[in-house]
Amino acid sequence: MGDAGIGNAPERGPSQDYIFYDSSRAVAAIELQELFRFTHWGRSRSLGQIERMLEGTNLCFSARSGGKLVAFCRMLTDFVFRGSIWDILVHPDHQGKGIGSRLMSYALTHPAVRDIPIITSFSSDLVPFLERNGFEHREGLMVLQRVPIAYS
Repeated sequence: MGDAGIGNAPERGPSQDYIFYDSSRAVAAIELQELFRFTHWGRSRSLGQIERMLEGTNLCFSARSGGKLVAFCRMLTDFVFRGSIWDILVHPDHQGKGIGSRLMSYALTHPAVRDIPIITSFSSDLVPFLERNGFEHREGLMVLQRVPIAYS
């Protein structure tokens, strides 16, 4: 799986303080484990589990500042109909500075996924953040529906 052929060239953010990446190769399991320790739901993840998770994820998006991993999220997708965002993380020292929203924008407008009509997230902790980024709260999940879906 990996990154579905997506390059790992960095993209600089508007302020030049953060560099964004679209590849799991830009993230080491040990530094991701460091970000997970700031969450109640991910602090027990082992390095082995994180390595396997990175290998099995379609797309990984991250941001660095001063060479340090400061934000991360990942997407599971079929690249046509559906995608889901998981593990949205921002280091506490960088929260409240807009980096989470910039990372979400980077991920959701990425050429590999920008035409996917429905993106979901199952994060109950980030409802206000996801709503600010275009998602709607629906029956236990957050949904970004870009076009009406006709079911037959």
